[in-house]
Amino acid sequence: MPPKIRITKDDILNKAVEIVRREGYASVNARGLAKEIGCSTQPIFSNYETMDALNKDIIARAVSVYDSFVKSTLESGEYPPYKAHGMGYIKFAKDERELFKLLFMRDRDGRTGEDIPIDGVISLLMQSLGLTKEKAERFHVENWIFVHGIAVMLASGYLDIDESFISDMITDAYRGLKHSFGVEK
Repeated sequence: MPPKIRITKDDILNKAVEIVRREGYASVNARGLAKEIGCSTQPIFSNYETMDALNKDIIARAVSVYDSFVKSTLESGEYPPYKAHGMGYIKFAKDERELFKLLFMRDRDGRTGEDIPIDGVISLLMQSLGLTKEKAERFHVENWIFVHGIAVMLASGYLDIDESFISDMITDAYRGLKHSFGVEK
């Protein structure tokens, strides 16, 4: 008798994320995932008690991929730190459309921001612009809504513009916000 092939939790998660990337988050279900892996649903539910548990891991993996985009953009040194966060966000939207949609375009039933902490970005604004925490949070929300709009247009295929134009637009919006907040730096 041939040896049993052991299907690990990581195998299941990797295949689930592959499905999300290819077909979108709504396409992940136990039967389809099992078919992709080449097994019954039994190994899936041996590793994951529920599909909700698997979904949490899919979201955590998507956050990890997003974090790597931001980190890579920060480490490139091509942009100032705050701008690098926005550019990394936009690159993620453009290159990982379905993972972006999962993290930033899904129904959250009124819950916001539980996946992506922004404390570091707020601290960065407080230090670099001399803003209070409340003003830094508002500054970031206003800027993020602009950046998010660009990202959504790219992720949905509505818009395809080059990185240098995006960079210029973000700079213009940032300067406008600084002026609006009375920041001279």
